[in-house]
Amino acid sequence: MNDNILVLLTFLGSSAALVFAGFLTAGILKQSEGTDKMKEIAAAVREGAAAYLRRQYTVVGIFFAVVFFVLAFLVSRGYLAIFVPFAFLSGGFFSGLSGFIGMVVATRSSARTANAAMQSLNSGLRVAFSSGAVMGLVVVGLGLLDLSIWYAILNWYYSSHTLPHGLDKIGAITSTMLTFGMGASSMALFARVGGGIFTKGADVGADLVGKIEAGIPEDDPRNPAVIADNVGDNVGDVAGMGADLYESYVGSIVATMALAAAAGLGVRGVTVPMLMATVGVLASIIGTFFVRSGEEAKQDVLLKALRRGVFTSAGIIAIAGYFLVRMTLGNEHIGIYGAILTGLIAGILIGLSTEYFTSHKYKPTRSIAASANTGPATVVIAGLSVGMLSTAIPVVVVGIAILASFYFAGGGRDYNLGLYGIGIAAVGMLSTLGITLATDAYGPVADNAGGNAEMSHLGPEVRQRTDALDALGNTTAATGKGFAIGSAALTALALIAAYNDQLVIFGKTVELSLMNPKVLAGLFIGGMLPFLFSALTMRAVGLVAEQIVMEVRRQFKEIKGLMEGTAKADYAECVKIATTGAQKEMILPSLLAIISPIVVGILMGVESVVGLLTGATVCGFVLAVMMANSGGAWDNAKKYIEEGNCGGKGSFSHKAAVVGDTVGDPFKDTSGPSINILIKLMSMVSIVFASFIVANTLFK
Repeated sequence: MNDNILVLLTFLGSSAALVFAGFLTAGILKQSEGTDKMKEIAAAVREGAAAYLRRQYTVVGIFFAVVFFVLAFLVSRGYLAIFVPFAFLSGGFFSGLSGFIGMVVATRSSARTANAAMQSLNSGLRVAFSSGAVMGLVVVGLGLLDLSIWYAILNWYYSSHTLPHGLDKIGAITSTMLTFGMGASSMALFARVGGGIFTKGADVGADLVGKIEAGIPEDDPRNPAVIADNVGDNVGDVAGMGADLYESYVGSIVATMALAAAAGLGVRGVTVPMLMATVGVLASIIGTFFVRSGEEAKQDVLLKALRRGVFTSAGIIAIAGYFLVRMTLGNEHIGIYGAILTGLIAGILIGLSTEYFTSHKYKPTRSIAASANTGPATVVIAGLSVGMLSTAIPVVVVGIAILASFYFAGGGRDYNLGLYGIGIAAVGMLSTLGITLATDAYGPVADNAGGNAEMSHLGPEVRQRTDALDALGNTTAATGKGFAIGSAALTALALIAAYNDQLVIFGKTVELSLMNPKVLAGLFIGGMLPFLFSALTMRAVGLVAEQIVMEVRRQFKEIKGLMEGTAKADYAECVKIATTGAQKEMILPSLLAIISPIVVGILMGVESVVGLLTGATVCGFVLAVMMANSGGAWDNAKKYIEEGNCGGKGSFSHKAAVVGDTVGDPFKDTSGPSINILIKLMSMVSIVFASFIVANTLFK
């Protein structure tokens, strides 16, 4: 395919996503926000979220400026191509922008969702889902826009300038584009970690004092941490998640593009992932029209409504993918369609597995709820057990997907073709991201809508409807994390292969046998890193939660009339505590991903870096699945009890389940979803700094 046509089609796909997102946003804003009280609460949440992001982007901006000058210095010394620093900034900017736009729309949708839920469940679902769809379409739209712009610039430049040593034009283009993947991953990690610390610190603090000590309902306006909790849903579960999935999306595409040159596919190999992403945009737009619900506020009814949209999109991609591969690569490479289908099916299977282990419709989550009858300890034990058990199916599915995509693509006759197949499987898994992210991002909007309904004293039927949407949101959020984590495993393998290719270009041959002590040492360090990273992020949530707990206790004690409802809580102080704590505590774990591969490479050699990346990928994948599913199951076990089961709200078992939920909060919304960024960012840093590491390693 002609390069200009490729860029044009990708740009048109991007435009379609962004235009439809604008159409959905206009439709949301036409809806009423409800009463003056509902508007006041929504405005307070918007202000808190905007203040947090301003502070976060200031801190992250300093980091990006420092890295930009480091990369510029390496360019001046001949280690990197001239475009690398600018690609890094571009990736970070678009990653942050996608999360910011999603958050702006989400904070304007929560009150409108609550107001729509006064009319009917389907009306509430449509508003919340439209908000989620804006998030999904903005992510894929901006991702394709960034890809098309950089491909056009680099293709023009390298058509008339000297190519870097050892690279053809496609290799030069894709190796530079990997750097904007590094920028996207860096921004995503700060957004996920910082937002996760904020949201879960506030959530845990609010629940421990409000529900357990004071015995007041969730989102009760008397709770001083309630606004911080609602702000956290937006900065962590929307802005952080948007940046995260943007990074996953473009990371899988650029990793596959980078492998196209080594596989001998040239521009044809680059065409497939970019056009697959474009087809995925159109399929996701079509899928959104199939999401409608009846008025029965049950999880299985709502789940069927969301499934219709996802499965419709997946079916369109499955059919279109065949013709795309055949027209682009020809019949001799039709097996690559099998790799795409493998990734698509693997993503669906991981989603179904996640649903089984986290939805309170099924036995695992109900068993956690039943364990609450004997106290918090058994709830924690049961939740950990369910999370660990839930790793089996995704790990086996991803293992089979790796083998199947490798051999479908032709790995039996050409190793590099097989690696390209693994990369394209990750693209296939994320090809439905526009709508799968919509089913994920609508959850925080529904959660905020429930909070607005509670604080505005709306009728119980409204809270029942928003709770039904929120409970399903926990399951779809866990499913979205499963997609991100599963694709991260496949993408990380593709990136490790791309790193090995970079070493060959720089004249470095490596011995990657497991008997090589350098590789083994790297494996052990890499296997440890996800646990160290999780320890730092969970400790951060605990520290922020402790400060929130003390502040809420202070206000309950010192503000006269607060518990009687005649005085107003100081919401701003809890928002300030969460913001300050999140900004301080996010720095160390985020730097860990960037510094560790460079330090290991310089001190121990490039073979140890390969071991590091492999160990981190294997351990990180399993740990992330366990944490995400344990957290989702604990949360839904609590909601199952709140629906009147196992004693109902306010019972001993309910308080025990709240403890399990607070343990699971940092599992599912801070540490777990950040690990998938960790393993890919480490790989991208290794690739970008490969020439510097080769030249400066102390352990030759």
